[in-house]
Amino acid sequence: MVNRPFVATLRTPARRVRQGLRYGLSGARLASARGFTLIELLVVIALITILATMGIVQYRNSIQSAREATLKTDLFRMRDAIDQYYADKTKYPASLDTLVSEGYLRKIPEDPITKSADTWQTENAEPDPANPSTEPGINNVKSGAQGTGLDGTPYSDW
Repeated sequence: MVNRPFVATLRTPARRVRQGLRYGLSGARLASARGFTLIELLVVIALITILATMGIVQYRNSIQSAREATLKTDLFRMRDAIDQYYADKTKYPASLDTLVSEGYLRKIPEDPITKSADTWQTENAEPDPANPSTEPGINNVKSGAQGTGLDGTPYSDW
């Protein structure tokens, strides 16, 4: 048998240092090393809450933006139908229903902000001085919705 000189083994203290604080002074594994600390959980919950809040705000803005885009498209189409009616008949329509009955529109669109087809505000045309006996008719249509768009302009000015 060969006698080896006693060499201090680095098993216990060095291993504890390398493995972090997972072991206590007695060498037993600590129970808290298996889970998350309360602060770690709170940080994760706070981050999830912030991201969820940002997502909800973005979702609501996208819905409002889509409604406003639909409103602009509806106004463009109704104004275009009024212009086509005037080009064909050399007079403005008496109402929006006239555009539907004459076939210039399939139906009066629903205002996406007020969710009603009855809230459209019409503007009457100036009377024709060459022919004062004709009705002036409508030459413009605007939304009857209250409030302002995402760009800061009132819906009634669109």
